[in-house]
Amino acid sequence: MIDLADIQAAADRIAGRVLRTPAIPSDAVSRATGAEVVLKLDNLQVTGAFKERGAANRLALLSEGERARGVIAMSAGNHAQAVARHAHLLGISATIVMPQFTPATKVTRTAAWGASVVLHGETLAEAAAHAETLAQERQLVFVHPYNDVAVMAGQGTLALELLQDAPDLDALVIPVGGGGLLAGCLVAATALKPGIAVYGVEAETYAAMAQRLAGRAVSVGGPTIAEGIAVRDIGEMPFEIVRRRVTDMLVVPERAIEEAIGLLIEGGKTVAEGAGAASLAALLTYPSRFRGKRVGLAITGGNIDARILSNVLLRDLLRDGRLLRLHLQIPDRPGVLADIAGKIGGSGGNIIEVSHQRLFAASSVQAAELEVMVEARDSAHAAEIVQALERTYTVRRV
Repeated sequence: MIDLADIQAAADRIAGRVLRTPAIPSDAVSRATGAEVVLKLDNLQVTGAFKERGAANRLALLSEGERARGVIAMSAGNHAQAVARHAHLLGISATIVMPQFTPATKVTRTAAWGASVVLHGETLAEAAAHAETLAQERQLVFVHPYNDVAVMAGQGTLALELLQDAPDLDALVIPVGGGGLLAGCLVAATALKPGIAVYGVEAETYAAMAQRLAGRAVSVGGPTIAEGIAVRDIGEMPFEIVRRRVTDMLVVPERAIEEAIGLLIEGGKTVAEGAGAASLAALLTYPSRFRGKRVGLAITGGNIDARILSNVLLRDLLRDGRLLRLHLQIPDRPGVLADIAGKIGGSGGNIIEVSHQRLFAASSVQAAELEVMVEARDSAHAAEIVQALERTYTVRRV
C-alpha cells in the first residue's frame, strides 16, 4: 500500500510545515533501562505530537474541490489539533469530533486553530461513527487518523528522520493506537535498515493490535492515562502492514506508563503524555529485550493535562520513597508534635503536610492519631526517618 518512496515524497511535501524534530541520546534514561537510548522528540511539534506529519501530508494532497468542501476528523486530541492546524494554514474549514472524555487542554487547543469542535460519545469509536455521519450529511472530506495511506506515509517520516540521525539503531519502539504510525515507521525502517527490530507498544487496557495479531477477539476498555492510544478499532490498512513486518507487540501496565512519564521529566528533561511515554514504558516493562542494545524511542506527544501530570509526579515520588505518608499513634500531651517534628527535621526530612486528630480516630481518650507527609531524598533516607520515629512511636507507612 505504501513504500519507502511514498514516505520520502511525504517528507519533501511536509518540509517546512512540520518540524524536523531532534533525536537525542539520553544518558539518564539509558542508565535506568540498561539500553543505549535515543529519544525522538515529536512532543516538540507545534501541536505537541507526531500527528502533524500525517495530517500535513494528507491535506497537502487534497484537490481544489476537496479543499472547498472542507474536512472533518475524529480524534482523542492530537490528530484533532494536527488537522485543525494544517487546515488553518491552508485556509480550509475543519470540523473535529472528539470523545466527551477528551482532556480539556486538547479541546481548547484544537478550537484555538479555528476548527469547529463537536464533543460526542464516550469512546473514540462512537466519535468516529458520528464524524462519518456528519461527513456524509455535509459532504466533508473525512481525514482518518490512521486508516489512510497518505496519513501512514506522513507518519513514517518519523522513522525516516530518526534513522538518518541515528543509523546504527538496533531497534525502534513505537506507541500504537490505530496503527498508522507503527505501519509507516515499519515501512521506512525495514526499507532503510533490513533486520532492524521494530516493536509496537499498547496500554494493557487497550491492547487491540496485540489481540488481533494473536487471533483473539478484541476486548478493550477501562481507564488509562494513555488516552491517545486508547483505540478499539485498528485500521485495516495499518494492520496488514503490521502483521507482516512487526517484530512483536508489547503490552504495558498503567504503572509503567506513569513511571515512564516521571523518568522522562526527571531524566530526559522532556514532558510526555501517557501515549507519548508508552515507548519508554516498554523498556521498563521488558528490560531483558533491550539491555545492551541501541534503541530509538518515539516520544510521540507531550499534551498532558497539568493536573494529571502533577498527580503522576506525586505518585512517582511516593513509589520511589521520596514522599512518605506516615501514620502515628501518639500520646495526647504537650510537646509531642514538637518532638516528632524535631526527629523528622533532625533526620533531614521535610514536613509538607500534617493532620492531627484526637476526637474521632484515636483508640483512647489519652491518645491521638497523627498523619504526616514528609519529603525525603531517596528510599534509603526515608527508611532512616522512619527508624528515627520508631524509637519512640508506633509508625505505619500508608
